Amino acid sequence: MLERRPHDPIPRGAAIRTSEHEVFGTTRARLRARAVQHPFTGVSSLGLDVDSIIDLCRAYEPLLRPGEAFSHSTAALLFGAPLPARQGSMRPLHILSPGVTRSRTQGTVGHRSATGFPVVLRFGLPVVAPAATWIHLAAELSREDLTAVGDFLVTGVRYGRACGVPLATPHELGFALERSAGCRGARGARWSLDRVRVGPASRTETLLRLLIIAAGLPEPAIGPAVPVAGGSLMLHPDLAYPDLRIAIEYEGDGHRDAGRWERDIERRELFEDAGWRVIRVTRYALFDQPETLLTRIRRARAARSTT
Repeated sequence: MLERRPHDPIPRGAAIRTSEHEVFGTTRARLRARAVQHPFTGVSSLGLDVDSIIDLCRAYEPLLRPGEAFSHSTAALLFGAPLPARQGSMRPLHILSPGVTRSRTQGTVGHRSATGFPVVLRFGLPVVAPAATWIHLAAELSREDLTAVGDFLVTGVRYGRACGVPLATPHELGFALERSAGCRGARGARWSLDRVRVGPASRTETLLRLLIIAAGLPEPAIGPAVPVAGGSLMLHPDLAYPDLRIAIEYEGDGHRDAGRWERDIERRELFEDAGWRVIRVTRYALFDQPETLLTRIRRARAARSTT
């Protein structure tokens, strides 16, 4: 519930059209107070964190016209989808409009659709539905990054190795692609759809899997259950070749934490005690030395195939 203290010109956490100040029982003069924010032309807000994508969208919400919704990379960020740095900026906001007009507010990119589009509520905000957002991103992302977004949508937010509620299904992604046949990026979306899988926990895990496949190696399993410690514990490697007992683990920046580093050492020993070969992959190996990484994987497979 929004809070309004006696000295506040508008409720905290709220954004209003400055021209509608009288509806909120305040004056233009009070809206010029130092604490009042003006994140967009014609908008006054109080207590919003405009460095948060959710609050930045709430700050723009008073300017949304009927039928408009947040779209493209803005929608992806609201859903929590993984985007590369160049597309992952909160600004400008992307707004999709029905009909022939589009948003021209400074700080936004306006898009228009003559055919209509599905909208869902996310944090109380109107957002283009996940599958349609995935199609919109096809014109902006590489095929690999589009696959990472697709993996996220069909997997849902991960809690450890447990998947959350999917935001879309592969069928819904395919249906959205059919509806948008001939759109910009359709070829890349078709390539991506064939490679979308349930299970990856991060963008880098998807990119690693796609690198392995592109090199002509068999597609690894995603997070299979591996019994260790005499069967008393179950671990799930990021990727694996279960038939060869090869685990492939991506070690991102989060693994630098001291506690995580200690758990990683124990985790590797548990895999090895259970007869598994562990290949640890760093960001440098994935993005700067992919051929060296692929050679390591090929050698591990060859060594395991002969034992």
